[in-house]
Amino acid sequence: MPLTNDKNKIIEHYDVISPYYQELWGNHIHHGLWIHGDETKEQAQDQLIDYVAGKAGIAIGATILDIGCGFGGTSIYLAKHYGAATTGITISEVQVQMANEAAKKAGANSRFLRMDAEAMTFGAPFDVLWSTESISHYHDRANFFASAVKFLKPGGVFALTDWFKRPGLTAAEQKKYITPIDEGMFVQLAEMDRYEEWLRAAGMEIVCREELTKQCAKSWDLALDIVADPSFWALAAKLGRDFVKNLKSFRAMRAAFASGAFVYGFFVAKKPGLIS
Repeated sequence: MPLTNDKNKIIEHYDVISPYYQELWGNHIHHGLWIHGDETKEQAQDQLIDYVAGKAGIAIGATILDIGCGFGGTSIYLAKHYGAATTGITISEVQVQMANEAAKKAGANSRFLRMDAEAMTFGAPFDVLWSTESISHYHDRANFFASAVKFLKPGGVFALTDWFKRPGLTAAEQKKYITPIDEGMFVQLAEMDRYEEWLRAAGMEIVCREELTKQCAKSWDLALDIVADPSFWALAAKLGRDFVKNLKSFRAMRAAFASGAFVYGFFVAKKPGLIS
């Protein structure tokens, strides 16, 4: 069977759809965190970054590698609001171009490269590894974590948010709630416990693990309102079945949130040692 997270499909998807995603989501291609409930989508997205950054204890001037950076919004935000020097990587050339243009316009200390997160090469390690809703796209996540920590300084932290599935789902629940997300979003959802196992096996110490499902669920209420526009469906029909399936998975995301089958969470893990 073909992989739901086939890399060629992911590249094709993001190369074509990223400008439309920017129109849909704004500068950030990730969930928002609603603390009070009346925030705008943009405020909620910024709050998610600030919440995770606070838990990670990001220092002014930190060097940050944003793994799976999308079109650069989070990297640029971290550079502008935390005085960080950020490097973002993505497998989409279109996203690299969009991100570098946005960084130049914002005057941010950010650079963006086309690079496969599962085959990273850098000459020097970073203070922080950061990943927002990207790792569920990867094929061999145990190997990814084992490799990624090599690019983290001793005492550095890995801060990540991602999509997960609830432990103990029945086969029927998996088929109803998770499979449409895997197929439509080009991911393979795992449980949070698996990520913790992979991080620990890579030699990392878990500093923080938290579910934010309820606080982030509103993202898909807003998304469904936006994609109700017939023009999105007309565009998807022109682009092909995978793009139609992607739009249909928006409804699946909302249903999975409501059922509790889907989990939104984050980790902060530390590499043993002292930052040099």
